[in-house]
Amino acid sequence: MKLHVQRFGEGADIVLLHGWGLHAEVWSDVAQQLAARFRVTLIDLPGHGRSASLQDYSLSRVAASIAEVAPPHAIWLGWSLGGMVAMHIATTLPSRVTALILVASTPQFVRDDDWRHAMDEAVLESFAQALQENHAQTVQRFLALQTRGAAQGQDTLRRLRNAVMQYPPHLDALRGGLAILRNTRLRPHLRKITWPVKIILGER
Repeated sequence: MKLHVQRFGEGADIVLLHGWGLHAEVWSDVAQQLAARFRVTLIDLPGHGRSASLQDYSLSRVAASIAEVAPPHAIWLGWSLGGMVAMHIATTLPSRVTALILVASTPQFVRDDDWRHAMDEAVLESFAQALQENHAQTVQRFLALQTRGAAQGQDTLRRLRNAVMQYPPHLDALRGGLAILRNTRLRPHLRKITWPVKIILGER
């Protein structure tokens, strides 16, 4: 399959993976700063931005397609769903990863009895139902949640909306991504991660 990849800068390799419903252009400001010290690789996840989608939209398939176009050794920086893809690559292809940076990401997005600081499954289910009715509006609602409470939130939201709607995500990728977030449990595999990990979380 064909994924949209951008590379620029010089230095050690760093791969940036965006979150659900977005595409790599949301990293543009960060990527330009990183390019002063790193060779940056930006990848649109399957079915997002300018990348083709997958018939079998599973975490393993998404991760395998990303690994095919990524540098052989890199720091991996993943936001939300992108962080889950990065964690999967880190635990299944450990030689490909030199460090891991997770932004608003977790090995399990859904709350259960022994994992309380996570999302109620009903929230993800409501997004899935809303996708059936109006997927463009659902993505807009998701973007608004990302900027809630932020300084200059309305300006940030406007920029995010303009960037995302330039290359709208495929509906099947949105459905598949939500299924990954709802069903994936990577916690049992975390002991396989032995290199440096930086976790960046927000108040909400």
